[in-house]
Amino acid sequence: MTHRQIHHLPPPSARLDQLVERLADRAGYHDENASFPADGILALHEAGLLTASVTQEHGGAGYGVSDIVELMASLGRGDPSVALIALMNLQFHANQGSGDPRAIAPHLYLRILNESRQRPTLLNAFRAEPDLGTPARGGLPATRARYSSEGWILSGRKMFCTGSTGLDYHLPWAVTDEAEPRVAEFLVPAESDGIEILPTWNHLGMRATQSHDVVYHDVVVPHDHIVNPETITSRTRQNDHLAAPSVLAFSALYIGVARAAQDAFHRFCHERVPTALGRPIATTERMRTVAGEIELNLIQAESLLRHFASGMDAGDVNAFRHASAAKTLIASAVIRAVEVAVKALGNPSLSRSSALERHWRDVLCARVHSQQEDYVLLSLGTESLARNLHPLNLENRQT
Repeated sequence: MTHRQIHHLPPPSARLDQLVERLADRAGYHDENASFPADGILALHEAGLLTASVTQEHGGAGYGVSDIVELMASLGRGDPSVALIALMNLQFHANQGSGDPRAIAPHLYLRILNESRQRPTLLNAFRAEPDLGTPARGGLPATRARYSSEGWILSGRKMFCTGSTGLDYHLPWAVTDEAEPRVAEFLVPAESDGIEILPTWNHLGMRATQSHDVVYHDVVVPHDHIVNPETITSRTRQNDHLAAPSVLAFSALYIGVARAAQDAFHRFCHERVPTALGRPIATTERMRTVAGEIELNLIQAESLLRHFASGMDAGDVNAFRHASAAKTLIASAVIRAVEVAVKALGNPSLSRSSALERHWRDVLCARVHSQQEDYVLLSLGTESLARNLHPLNLENRQT
């Protein structure tokens, strides 16, 4: 069967709701144990959602940005760790269209598509490193790829490797040892000799992502597994335009977390009947006002998300250009929404027996994805000041 026969259509909303409930039932267990959510990943595979972004060119449903962010918001409501692992897969498949610089060799992609039909087949690109930090701020990886007759010999260490223990393929970013060095990703089968996973992930939130460090000890990678090699120049850095849809999708799953927190807040308010009050606290003006503030923040976050997603689908340059600004605003809104709920309920919301406690920890992770707020504010401020620079000031600066 060829890759042209692979079709994954969006599931009906009722099926998606059932899937989200299934994820939510296990999310607390995986959070407490920091265990890989294999059951949730299998459920997504069975629903065809791990490959929903396979392009129509390759016989897939070809989810656009709006489709993916809506899916992430739904899955984030169930289990954001599952959503994040799935997002890495969706990113990879969305990048495999003809002419995309991030596409792997066609024969390799066909192999991955065929494997994906049989079982969950997970991939993720690794860029962050202990010394480099996030490459979004510039810099080159310390991971090296040495050319040999056997293939590329890969050595180095990556951090924050989402899904590390459950992946089938890695795409680490490395610098070649050629006379004119290039930077590239390399498609590395997870069962390759010389790969070591260090159990470093012991995080406040998103605990089930198992985002451990991965070390490559002279791992042999076939010559044709190199992806998008680029000669290194002073301008070599992450392409923010290409990364923009992913930036928005990260934000979407945290909207899902905040909606789940809202659900937990609502349940508590309807079920809590203090003796002195004699009726649910949901009926009080205080809690109705709090509920309104939560909803207001989520309306803002979802409106931004959908506006920018539809803009990207339409090819609006500004939607790509300001994706990081949208991410910063959405992160602030969803964190504020959950914070308001936690503050209003007090001690019960901070108990480990409360789902709201887990949602609070998870939503705080919305800020850590690139670009970080300080970088966004500096970029926006620098750009806006330059845009409104008075001619006299410009003349003074040039003299």
